[in-house]
Amino acid sequence: MRKMLALVVALALVFGSNAGALAADKQKLVVYTSMKESLIGKLRDAFVQKNPDIDFDYYSAGAGKLMAKLAAERESGTVVVDVLWTSEIPDFYQLKDQGMLEPYVSEESKNILSPVKDPEGYFTPARLGTLGITYNTKAIKEAPKSWQDLLDPRFKGAFGIANPALSGTAYVSIAMLVNTFGWDYITKLKANGAKMGQGSGQVVDDTASGDLKACIGVDYITTEKIQKGATLGLAFPQEMLVIPSPVAIIKTSKHVPAAKKFIDFLLSKEGQVIIASSGTLPIRQDVNPPDGFGLVHPDEAVKRAMKADYQQMIKEKEATIQKFSEIMRGN
Repeated sequence: MRKMLALVVALALVFGSNAGALAADKQKLVVYTSMKESLIGKLRDAFVQKNPDIDFDYYSAGAGKLMAKLAAERESGTVVVDVLWTSEIPDFYQLKDQGMLEPYVSEESKNILSPVKDPEGYFTPARLGTLGITYNTKAIKEAPKSWQDLLDPRFKGAFGIANPALSGTAYVSIAMLVNTFGWDYITKLKANGAKMGQGSGQVVDDTASGDLKACIGVDYITTEKIQKGATLGLAFPQEMLVIPSPVAIIKTSKHVPAAKKFIDFLLSKEGQVIIASSGTLPIRQDVNPPDGFGLVHPDEAVKRAMKADYQQMIKEKEATIQKFSEIMRGN
């Protein structure tokens, strides 16, 4: 009996030791992202299924909150995040200049289509965010075909643009429009009664409710509303607002191997199919956007993308926001 008890204790010690070793070997990964929780949740589940040895956690919030959180962590000397993924390209250029990013060129990056790439691999586009003209199909029977259409009387007093001081995506969109058409175009929009709203989601909500007839709308925000039954359409003029969403490894990460695996997965065909299913554009030639929303193929979006100098946008941000606000407020 004593021999049997000793054997049981010995086996328990062996298995307990192995379990402890397995737990110690489990890698950790923390991702900060501005992507909606339904998307990052699906990506996490698929990634963990392929990599059960990685303990994956994420924090989803607006890009501004994420940058503030990262700044606070840097100040305290305890940076938690391993991977950052948002739609604010200027932030990634700034983090690169500050030496906060770890370069990584994934084997999958050769397959990406994007109007913006960092050749050194400090950040890599993982999604092509597009903004078009979101319109209420009850109020607007014929979809707008060009940005100039927004100057028509049918949009008078009923076209909205998100506040660039509150939305980084709105700021980049306005900077692109000004770069393409000049400040005169913004002045003409205002003369036709265009309104400055709050965030990017709010102007789409106002268009869905009928308070606005149209707005500059983010693709996935609009498509999600359409899926829920909103009477909205999404039109893309020839000159497209295309804003890639970069992903990068934070320099202080203690889990670089796990971070690299996640980026590989994000850029893979499997990861991009999940991204496309959320109502936005993938960055791969071999993955199609979802049907039924009028989204264009990634290669078409890249060809039609308005030109953007993000380094210049960083320098001119304050002045651009001030001038836009003055025009829209009639000052």
